[in-house]
Amino acid sequence: MQARIPTYKQQLQKEINQLPQEYLPNLLQLVRVFRESVALKPASDSFRQGWAEAARDETQPISKLWDGIDAK
Repeated sequence: MQARIPTYKQQLQKEINQLPQEYLPNLLQLVRVFRESVALKPASDSFRQGWAEAARDETQPISKLWDGIDAK
C-alpha cells in the first residue's frame, strides 16, 4: 500500500517549481548553507579544528562558555 501523503522531497520539489528561475541560485545557496550547518563533521575533523584553534590561542575561559546558558 503506497502512502498518499507527499514526501518531503515531493513537497520541496513542488515549492521549487513555483519559484521564478532568477531565485534558484539564492535558494541553492540557502540549501547548501543549511545542509552544512546541520551535518556533523567527523570527529577527526572536529579534533583537528579544535587543535588548530588552540595552537592559534583562539580559546575562551571555561567560565565564559556558560554565558547565556540558563542551566539549572
